[in-house]
Amino acid sequence: MQATLTSSYQERLGTIIADVVGPQAEAIDREAVFPGQGIAALAESGLLGLISAREVGGLGFGLAEAADMIEQLAQYCGSTAMVVCMHFAAVAVIEAHGTLAVREDVARGRALATLAFSESGSRSHFWQPLGTATPGVDGVRLDGAKSWVTSAAKADLYIWSSRPLAGEGASSLWLVPAATSGLRVIGAFDGLGLRGNCSSPITAEAAIVAPDAMLGPDGGGFDIMMSTVLPFFQVMNAAVALGTMEAATRKAAGHVSATRFEHLGQALADLPTIRAYIARMRIKTDLARSLLLDTIDAARSGREDAMLKVLEVKAAAGELSTEVTDLGMRVCGGAAFRKEVGVERHFRDSRAATAMAPTTDVLYEFIGRAACGLPLF
Repeated sequence: MQATLTSSYQERLGTIIADVVGPQAEAIDREAVFPGQGIAALAESGLLGLISAREVGGLGFGLAEAADMIEQLAQYCGSTAMVVCMHFAAVAVIEAHGTLAVREDVARGRALATLAFSESGSRSHFWQPLGTATPGVDGVRLDGAKSWVTSAAKADLYIWSSRPLAGEGASSLWLVPAATSGLRVIGAFDGLGLRGNCSSPITAEAAIVAPDAMLGPDGGGFDIMMSTVLPFFQVMNAAVALGTMEAATRKAAGHVSATRFEHLGQALADLPTIRAYIARMRIKTDLARSLLLDTIDAARSGREDAMLKVLEVKAAAGELSTEVTDLGMRVCGGAAFRKEVGVERHFRDSRAATAMAPTTDVLYEFIGRAACGLPLF
């Protein structure tokens, strides 16, 4: 049964990529528009419910399948992959702490979700929000300003972090519908890469939610972020980077194999230096894949080094992705610079990983502390 389900989701995904995601990718990047048709197709096919439990209408898959789906999307459209990445990271929280009705809406593709954690005041320290939650007559009042929210103005549900309502701890989490009065998206996204992911700031000014909108215990946001969100977020971000590398490597190899020095009667790939660059791209891509698969295995089996691997995988994949796409630009030369090969889009998309919280430099600090036997926080 599981093998049949896996084959079924992969077939559906392949059809959507071939018919919608792939053909629209260049226009989404060029025009910086949200990949609405691709997301709608994924919703209608049930694939946005990939990690939702079967009892609520989802497909019941886990981290490995989520990473596989996102990598495949990223090979064609980084923006679509990032939107789905953030959706699944939010769904992990909803599955663990949401109501049955909300879980069913998400599982059946009726709601696109995303995370709203990062704030300009605490920057890449996303676990420490400055926004507040205070009791009100009609419910709980949320006030705060989020600096980066993927799918801003396009998502139906935000997983919002604030300071605790009354409890101890760094934060509390809330399920905030996009239609909540007091929420405001500030400006359109005009980024270097992932140009269709609609990552914009959102402010909450006297946004009122019901007390039961809290996800998990008051003050328990940090624990949920670390135990539930971080493994999905890190692994899936690494999957975006891996898909970007795979696409750049494939396109670069195809270009040098098909492009010729007519006066010499040989292809670019006949040059040992060119083949060496392609080899480096292939090796770095395979290194990222190996670490990603090992991280998934560590997380699923509860290995002692699981948290270390989770910290490593995004940092390593993000760095390797920038290196691989750099090589792709070099190998393809002027054709890449003119955007003819398609590597240039992956080159720009790959830059997001190092800047997305937790940033690569913050992850290096955590990894270094772990390696030295020091507490992470």
